[in-house]
Amino acid sequence: MTVTIKQLTTEQEWVDAYTVMVQLRTELTVEKYLLLLKEMTQDGYMLFALYENMKIVAVSGLSWRINFYSERHIFVYDLVTDEQYRSRGYGENLLHYLHQWGKENGAHYIALESGIQRISAHRFYEERLGYEKWCYSFRKAL
Repeated sequence: MTVTIKQLTTEQEWVDAYTVMVQLRTELTVEKYLLLLKEMTQDGYMLFALYENMKIVAVSGLSWRINFYSERHIFVYDLVTDEQYRSRGYGENLLHYLHQWGKENGAHYIALESGIQRISAHRFYEERLGYEKWCYSFRKAL
């Protein structure tokens, strides 16, 4: 078994990642996904994939941010492992890769948000990866 991780930069790679991403972002059609992704990448969003034997089994999307409390950091918007490949360590491997990538590129922190209903994901971030829950995130529809 060969596991590799790389940044996805072509439209074909994005299309290949859609079947995994839509498992997290269930409201996305492939057309809306590509439309938003094109605009997001112009704003600095990057999509990474973990491949098992040339098949995408996990994806993560992030961008650089800078602020007073986390300084220069990477913010993970999306992290999902294909449901057929869960509990094999792929999400953890992908995040460890992003930790190292961020550190090598000058990040002081890595940050992410997780829906309040995703209790098992919170346990994964805190217990397996050492993330700390330190704030709430709010939003309001306009």
